[in-house]
Amino acid sequence: MHAMTTQALTVACLCAAWCRTCDAYRAVFDAAVDELRASGWVVAAHWIDIEDEADLLGDLDVETFPTLLVAHGVQVRFFGPLEPQPETVRRMLLAATAVEHGCPVPAAVETLAARLIRV
Repeated sequence: MHAMTTQALTVACLCAAWCRTCDAYRAVFDAAVDELRASGWVVAAHWIDIEDEADLLGDLDVETFPTLLVAHGVQVRFFGPLEPQPETVRRMLLAATAVEHGCPVPAAVETLAARLIRV
């Protein structure tokens, strides 16, 4: 069992309704989240339309879609655009869950990670 703390692993996809790549990515995202849960992680998954949920994003400006955020508690382990390839997503999530430290990100990304804990 990987979830040794009460904090869930947050996995969020930041997308836009008009983005056709994001549409195709939804099944890949859902499968990756299911795989994490099956391996023992407690996962809080979020599919965030940046236009519909602009208040949640605050000052964060997302320019490339889809963009993924992976955090354990408020510690961001990955943030950036990712090709919607199942194996690429799987490798990134395995790497993000294997480390016990965060990655340097702008303050707006840290703020979003903290907000998602409360959603």
